[in-house]
Amino acid sequence: MKLNKQLLQINRNFLICFIISASLSAVFSQMLSEYDSVVNTSLTIIFGYIVYFGTFSSLFYLDNKERYRGMSSKLIRKELISLISSFGVGEVIYLGTRWPSLYYFLEIGIEPFLASLISEIIATALYMISVTIFLRKTKTF
Repeated sequence: MKLNKQLLQINRNFLICFIISASLSAVFSQMLSEYDSVVNTSLTIIFGYIVYFGTFSSLFYLDNKERYRGMSSKLIRKELISLISSFGVGEVIYLGTRWPSLYYFLEIGIEPFLASLISEIIATALYMISVTIFLRKTKTF
């Protein structure tokens, strides 16, 4: 299998964002431990999204600013649409895994910090796999 530099960069960025987001989300979830599981789950995921996409956007920009300067706007638009589509599919899978798993773990009495970390690991693994497969199948990179 041929290694693709852009896919490796995106997956590296996913892992960096995962570590930052998972750590901060776990702390945030623990801070909300007095709240109902639904509130804790929802607010933790919203907080995680803000951290994750803020970090990912910055890393993606830094990795690709030179690359996009040399591309035509038509190619950039095509690639960005494909990326957004891939991330959209990944987000459906992520959210469909993260919310129910975090809620379940909180409901069965797992400490919020640990529940958040476990559900984040599961959801992010599925997210990375689905986005990578989608980007390969659409030949984006």
